Amino acid sequence: MATRELKLVSADSHVVEAPDLWSRWMPAEFRDHPDTPRLVKDEEGGDAWQFGRNAKPAPLGIYTAAGKTPEQIRWTGVRYESTMPGFFQGGPRLKEQDADGVDAEVLFGSSRPMGLFLRHKDPDFHLAGFRAYNDWLLKDFCTADPGRLIGLGYIPGLGVEAAIRELRRVHALGAKGCVIQCWPSAKDQISPEDDPFWAACVALDIPVAVHVRLISVNSPPPPPTGKQGGDIPGLSTTGMLDMPRVIAEAIFSGVFDRFPRLRFACTEAGAGWLPYLLEQMDDRYWRNRHWTKCELALLPSEYFYRNWRITFMLDQYAVRNRHACGVGNLMWSTDYPHHGTDWPYSRKSVREMCHAVPADEQQRILALNAAELYRIGGHTDA
Repeated sequence: MATRELKLVSADSHVVEAPDLWSRWMPAEFRDHPDTPRLVKDEEGGDAWQFGRNAKPAPLGIYTAAGKTPEQIRWTGVRYESTMPGFFQGGPRLKEQDADGVDAEVLFGSSRPMGLFLRHKDPDFHLAGFRAYNDWLLKDFCTADPGRLIGLGYIPGLGVEAAIRELRRVHALGAKGCVIQCWPSAKDQISPEDDPFWAACVALDIPVAVHVRLISVNSPPPPPTGKQGGDIPGLSTTGMLDMPRVIAEAIFSGVFDRFPRLRFACTEAGAGWLPYLLEQMDDRYWRNRHWTKCELALLPSEYFYRNWRITFMLDQYAVRNRHACGVGNLMWSTDYPHHGTDWPYSRKSVREMCHAVPADEQQRILALNAAELYRIGGHTDA
């Protein structure tokens, strides 16, 4: 297969749930369920989602920040009709990619509705919510151009068998990867129970993405990070405090000895901190491997370089230390249309961030690593 020339591929972009997503794609028996997400108004008359019967309205806010100056970004008072249609429609999204010089985007959903379904105690409702989102994304949004709109299927937290069933289903619908929000067994720690899911991922050649963090199905919903009045500490540290634990737990579990072709991507956690983590994992393993009975075939850092990819947005430290992070491991992203995006000036921000990076390394970090991982434009890492 001929490969397509790619200059910019965002390894972490987002969709905003369409206004009719849940009313159209949830099974009929759940459309009137009191916990099904409903579109309501916030205190300033903007559109907001109520994720559960007792939940406070969650405004569109910073999830629709693309194209706005810092002075224009608001948490409340944002309506769907005032946003760009490509936030929730595939066809217009292609034009928004063109305006930013982006060839393709790997698409993640919103953590808010998926967190509702993940924590819900009714397994049928839980599964229905995951399937409704996956169906909308893969049967509707991405069909405008599946070669540029790269859909990832979200995996429910109902145990390994349910996880494998949904993995196979979304793969048949064209998903290029999957997103886990908890370990496949739905337990709080990785365990051998998860192995059949990893085996299915390898057999289907599907990478596993973790977005920001993993959560417990028994944990309460977190307070809103973007609440009015601000939570800049939370916005500044999101991901980088949680993702190192996910990486370390997976590597030290030995899963990559059992499944050397299993591929993971950690997204929206930045990467500037990565060299220190790799150094510390190697050191702690070397000092403590005997008494902990942790026997690995490789050093922890070697598993990362072989089995992991990691996304970044504005991250001068990762770019400067790209060889310690792994030139073949870094994947640029836009976060579009969330508040981390530089749309429509991504090309400018990339030039400023990567001006000292050789052209071949730029191509790999800005496009090829993501293209190979998610098989975009005929590229593959096989």
